[in-house]
Amino acid sequence: MQASITTSPAAPRGRRLLAQLGRPAAGLVVLLVFYILIVAAFSLLSPYFLSLGNLSTIGTNMAFIGLMAAAGTPLIIAGGLDLSVAAVAGLAGVVVALLAALGLNIWVACLAALGAGALLGAVNGLIVTRLGLNAFIVTLATMSIVSGLAMVLTGGLSQPLFIPAFNWLGSGRVFGIPFPVLLTFLVFLAFWVVLARTPFGRHVFATGGNPEASALLGVPVRRVQMTLYVLSGLSGAMAGIILAAMLGAAAPNAAGQHLLTIVAAIILGGTSLFGGRGSIWGTLVAVLILGTLANGLTLLNVSSFWQDVTRGAVLLLAVGLDQLRVRLKA
Repeated sequence: MQASITTSPAAPRGRRLLAQLGRPAAGLVVLLVFYILIVAAFSLLSPYFLSLGNLSTIGTNMAFIGLMAAAGTPLIIAGGLDLSVAAVAGLAGVVVALLAALGLNIWVACLAALGAGALLGAVNGLIVTRLGLNAFIVTLATMSIVSGLAMVLTGGLSQPLFIPAFNWLGSGRVFGIPFPVLLTFLVFLAFWVVLARTPFGRHVFATGGNPEASALLGVPVRRVQMTLYVLSGLSGAMAGIILAAMLGAAAPNAAGQHLLTIVAAIILGGTSLFGGRGSIWGTLVAVLILGTLANGLTLLNVSSFWQDVTRGAVLLLAVGLDQLRVRLKA
């Protein structure tokens, strides 16, 4: 009796579907659907969630995290990593507060803080690109140095910053939109334009995809990574200024606790830990997801300890999704 062999058409269709799910656009759609489901769930569980004031609070509270995640996305795409960005944010706020206390003009103090952030980013970039040291170890070390320096300068105490013009940066509105939210969106838009519409953006993806081959083809790999480290430090300083303006004080460790959220947002948004692939808009949606989760759990009176558990679980989920996307792409 001769056995007949049949090929199921479902198998090729299934493989094609998995291949589509591995595409960045499909990942962004999945994130948007997930975000809509979270919003719908919290809307049913809390009558206060969908209020305009609460939605504005979510955006404002996540703005400084979004600023750091926006700059961290192209850096990780290019094969880099900056764990010191949140510590730089804390130091930037301290620099502004101390210089203002000495009588320096507040805007000059802000420029000095931005310069300090860019300088620290350049130090990270030089050590990683010129000395060839591991980015994880380098930025972990500078994170400790910078956070320790902020503590030394303040004695571990918050420094008041009650200057109306400065505090407007954290609480002001432009056409009814909170300024921190507007600034964060413009930063994301600028990074999207750079990554999607400029030769530098193509160099970023090439650097992360295969740095050796890219260098042979004439891509300035070291210069690309150096520029991105400077931008990461600059974004950390900008986030620290916005956070200090929101709080009306500069706390040396105010942003340090959010490092896990920043990394989780970048990876959850579709950026590969291995470099060469990522989505700036995916990072933005992931920031909104994490901010909405934190806000919704707070409205439901969920313990902050369980919120820490949730953040850790989301990070594991993000890394798992990254591995899944790599396999689907293969």
